[in-house]
Amino acid sequence: MKQILNQTFDEERSLYNLKKSEVYNCKFAGPADGESVLKESRDIIVSSCSFSLRYPLWHARRFVLNASYMDDKTRAPLWYCQNGKVSKCQISGIKCLRECKNITVSDCNINSPEFAWRCKDLNIYNSTIESMYLLFESKNVNIENLKMTGKYSFHYMKNLKIKNSNLDTKDAFWHSKNVTVENSVVKGEYLGWFSENLTFINCHIIGTQPLCYCKNLRLVNCTMENTDLAFEYSDVDADIKGGIDSIKNPKSGVIKVDSAGEIIFEDAIMKCCGKVLVREQKLSA
Repeated sequence: MKQILNQTFDEERSLYNLKKSEVYNCKFAGPADGESVLKESRDIIVSSCSFSLRYPLWHARRFVLNASYMDDKTRAPLWYCQNGKVSKCQISGIKCLRECKNITVSDCNINSPEFAWRCKDLNIYNSTIESMYLLFESKNVNIENLKMTGKYSFHYMKNLKIKNSNLDTKDAFWHSKNVTVENSVVKGEYLGWFSENLTFINCHIIGTQPLCYCKNLRLVNCTMENTDLAFEYSDVDADIKGGIDSIKNPKSGVIKVDSAGEIIFEDAIMKCCGKVLVREQKLSA
C-alpha cells in the first residue's frame, strides 16, 4: 500500500481517485477550502486524520475510516459510499451518510442532523448519536448498544433490529415496517404511529400517546411509564408488566396488563374490538 503520512491538504479533490493507499495523521483543512478531497477513492485506510472541508468521502469503495475527527464544517462527509468501516471516530458534520450501502459504524461519537438517510445494509455498534431524522428511509439496519438523542428518528424504515440501546427521541418509528426492538429503553412522545410489524421485547417505554394507528403491533414482556391514551386504532398483541396510565380504543387484539388507570372506549371513528385483560379480569367494548 502507498502511504501518505503527516501532510496537510486543502485544495479541491486533492487526493481524488486515490487507490490502495493508507492516509495517516493528515489534516484536510486550509485557506483553499477545497471540496471532495477523497472523492472516488478505492481500497483506502484513513487513520488519525482530521477533516474541516466539505464532502470529503463521496463515492468511496472498500474503505476504512478510523480514529479520525470531522468537525462541523465537514458538511455531508460520506455520500454514495459502499463497503466501508467507520470506527472510533468523532463526527460533527451535518448529513453524514447518505445513500450508502454496506457500512459498519462502531465505537463512534456522532452529532449529525439527518444522519444516515436512505442507506442500505447498515450496522451500528457501541456508539452515541445525536441526530434529527436519524436513518430516514433506510433499510436492512442492525443496531446494538446505541445511545441516541434527537427527534423524528427511524421514519419510513424497513427491516430494522435494535438491541440493548437507549433511545431518547420523539415521533420515532413512524410509518416504519418490520422493526424489532429488544432489551432497550425507548423514551419519547407519540411512539410508533402508523407502523407495521413493530415489535418490542423486554423494553421500557416512556411517553404520552404511544403506538397508535399501528398494524400488527407486538409488545412482549414490556413495561410502560407515563403512557396515556395508548394503542388508539391499533391492531395489537401486548403483554405489559406493571401498569399503564390509560388505553384508548384499541382496534383489535389483546392487551394484557397488571393495572390500568383508565380504559376508554368512546368517540371512535372506526369499529374497535380490542380487548384489555387486567390479569384475570377481562374488559371489552
